[in-house]
Amino acid sequence: MIIFKFLNEQLLKMNWLSDLIRLLIEKVFRLDIDSQLGGSFQFFLYDTIKIFILLSVLIFMISYIQSYFPSERTKKILGRFKGITANIIGALIGTVTPFCSCSSIPLFIGFTNAGLPSGATFSFLISSPLVDLASLILLASIFNWTIAIAYVIVGLIIAVIGGTIIGELELEKYVEPFVLKRVNTQNIESGRLSKQDRLKYSREQVLEIIKKVWLYILIGVSIGALIHNWIPESVITSVIGKNNIFSVLIATLVGIPIYADIFGTLPIAEALVGKGVQLGTVLSFMMAVTALSLPSIIMLKRVVKTKLLVIFVSIVTMGIIIMGYLFNYFGHLFI
Repeated sequence: MIIFKFLNEQLLKMNWLSDLIRLLIEKVFRLDIDSQLGGSFQFFLYDTIKIFILLSVLIFMISYIQSYFPSERTKKILGRFKGITANIIGALIGTVTPFCSCSSIPLFIGFTNAGLPSGATFSFLISSPLVDLASLILLASIFNWTIAIAYVIVGLIIAVIGGTIIGELELEKYVEPFVLKRVNTQNIESGRLSKQDRLKYSREQVLEIIKKVWLYILIGVSIGALIHNWIPESVITSVIGKNNIFSVLIATLVGIPIYADIFGTLPIAEALVGKGVQLGTVLSFMMAVTALSLPSIIMLKRVVKTKLLVIFVSIVTMGIIIMGYLFNYFGHLFI
């Protein structure tokens, strides 16, 4: 336990980095760490550096594993299963794809195009931006392992239930025809990659994803620093505090128009929890931003018809809201 605690605090939470930045701010910049300006500076530097370090390491590791499972091989694996089993596997595959909601859609098209069950493809589409291994580690680094694991499990449940409902309703006719056009992948085999090829691929994935998310991370950390040090707790709690019964609904609806991934929303979530906002409300905001961002809904409209899009958004929204209230009610068990 002592070793685990040391590794968790020094490798995951990076307490050494927090101490180093504190010294930098106090000794070099001559700022009081307990002042609003000094506290904001410390929050911004610490969270930004920590997130980029963890993100780079995790993307590299996940991408190396992914190099053994190219999309064609994944399609073949999914194609062996039917019903809720396929939905569960689709959701689990989503956890090892470090994509945002928009970049998940092309793979969703490929899965549908290959003739995979609609339930499994929608379970993937929900889980891919919502939960992944990187989000598990980063959530644990900011909150704790209990919250991180609970978030991932709930995200997977929402993905499986959502995919199952869509599959049972047999809504394939509401997918655009060009997506349903079958492609023969029987003779497509992924080439064997050497170790150097896999390392190169992993490095390229790190650079590619960092290029996509760096701005949102900086924006998210900036907003988090603002909330953490400048906005009075009374203002935040009056809008989404525990005394407002509509806090989860408000947080979910506010999150939907925002385009970011979980890496950009984590610093905001950290600041909100620090201001006393209930865990379920914060997680509802995070899930709405990552799974139902407005740009992803616009992109999805290009591949599915309005009725299916409305059903998809409604199912995911209801799942997030229910999850939020459950976390608020049982939140004391996780903190």
